[in-house]
Amino acid sequence: MLLRRHLNFCISTRLQTRLRLLTMSLKTIAVCNESELQDGQMKQVDFEGVGKVVLYRLNDTIHATSAFCTHYGAPLAKGVLTADGRVVCPWHGACFSVCTGDIEDAPAPAAIHSFKAGVVDGKINVTADPSLTLKSNMSRSPKLLSTGVAGSGKSVVIIGGGSATFHAIESLREHGYSGNITVLSQEKHPPIDRTKLSKALITDSSKLEWRTAADLKIKYGTTLRTGVTVTSVDTSSKLVVFDGGKESISYETLILAMGGTPRRLPISGSDLENVYTFRSIEDSKRVDAAAQEGKRMVVIGSSFIGMELVVAVAKRGLASIDVIGMEEHPFQNVLGKEVGKALQMYHESQGVKFHLKTQVEKIIPSESDPSLATGVVVNGQTLPADFIIMGVGVAPATEFLKQSGFQLEKDGGVKVDQYLKVQGQDNIYAVGDIAWYPQQKTGESRRIEHWNVAGNHGRAVGKTIAGDPQPFAKVPVFWSAQGQQLRYCGHGADYDDVIIHGNPDEMKFIAYYVHHGEVVAVSSMQNDPVVSKASELLRLGLMPSPTELREGKSLLSIDISMASTKLRVESV
Repeated sequence: MLLRRHLNFCISTRLQTRLRLLTMSLKTIAVCNESELQDGQMKQVDFEGVGKVVLYRLNDTIHATSAFCTHYGAPLAKGVLTADGRVVCPWHGACFSVCTGDIEDAPAPAAIHSFKAGVVDGKINVTADPSLTLKSNMSRSPKLLSTGVAGSGKSVVIIGGGSATFHAIESLREHGYSGNITVLSQEKHPPIDRTKLSKALITDSSKLEWRTAADLKIKYGTTLRTGVTVTSVDTSSKLVVFDGGKESISYETLILAMGGTPRRLPISGSDLENVYTFRSIEDSKRVDAAAQEGKRMVVIGSSFIGMELVVAVAKRGLASIDVIGMEEHPFQNVLGKEVGKALQMYHESQGVKFHLKTQVEKIIPSESDPSLATGVVVNGQTLPADFIIMGVGVAPATEFLKQSGFQLEKDGGVKVDQYLKVQGQDNIYAVGDIAWYPQQKTGESRRIEHWNVAGNHGRAVGKTIAGDPQPFAKVPVFWSAQGQQLRYCGHGADYDDVIIHGNPDEMKFIAYYVHHGEVVAVSSMQNDPVVSKASELLRLGLMPSPTELREGKSLLSIDISMASTKLRVESV
């Protein structure tokens, strides 16, 4: 069934592609011998000496697309090809259709180009506008079935301005939703690539915007209201109230995408002026200004946000960087003791000092200026600080929902069904960091704070609201800069065993996280595209057993792109 759908879709979209190609400056070039591309293979080839194209062969059909992922420019030919026509970026899990170039999975912000391909006299010929084969033109404008400009009387209101919101807007229009879309965001800018804040301390939102406010308005028919604080939702009247009750807007369908609010520890001094949490452009500006040569930084929390900030400022010549954590090693709860210990050793080699298996007692104010912190007390010892980062997680930003009569989970999250629809509510969806959603295999509800999850949530609800119900069944993916690029897929929070291939001390490894005899998550460093392959194996139910992995089986040796595997793929 899956293969049949893929082939029918290819036929339809090829007709559209051919019509589009007629309007361009096209060239048809023989790029390689047919014998160089076997079933289930992909191959990057030159186009006219300057451009690049990726060829894919699935059964008897050859496809061609542009060569680079639209997220951060990774070479797609080094990624993963599947029998159902998906190519997965080797870095961050973005995925595209090899037939159309359309986005299959976030975090891809734009589609890739697809080109006509065929065989003539034993040569594979590709017809393309040469300019579209250049890396500088790797992104294609989305095929919007509607722009909403004409209006239809329907309306979607989205509360929040993050990854889920951006992808929901794209998905709504791509799948033909013609109603009004209004975004109510507390932030003062359009949706941004928030992942770059902690990894690079970028302070200019315009460098991170996925789409400008003008694009959202003109191309997507979306009204963006920034700097807006929602205070309540009246579900009986279908109204969203904001700005202290001064304004309200009606909705037909509501998407809750507020994300999280950084936590502060309930300790003395946590509200002092130079004690920072981290989530927004404003936070990035504060930390960037504080993290100057000769300054002393203390990070409370030894997980990803805090440690990414450590990496971001490590080369700035700070006088000291101290990290306080409750675990025996940083990241241990997520990545395991062996990987956590190796990452700790790396950071220590960069001058970072850890204070682990401990808790903060209090934050000391300065005697000369009581509004500023000057130290953090741990185990009776005061760590001097010019500024402090409190990276201790986030809470769902849902307080106004409680006041609006919503039933929330203990942590403030919102429980949804497989379509991400809020239980007990009419035409209301919850996505991203706030959503407790059923997991693909077990049906158990979990709340997962990953950038990719939020983006894919947005894409799924957009399709559902547009009239094609889309159950959410994506594998979580995340990444982090920790000296080397860390990749992770799956959900291994309850792992009971870890299988390691390689040497974490050398920052080159693959770690398999096992729960009740099954691999449920995989992490890696310097082993691309293993995690991208693992995400597809988890999706298809083809992950090897722990026994096979202990015996040395490699995920890259498992072929999920050949025609002979299609029946296995369809049966999943």
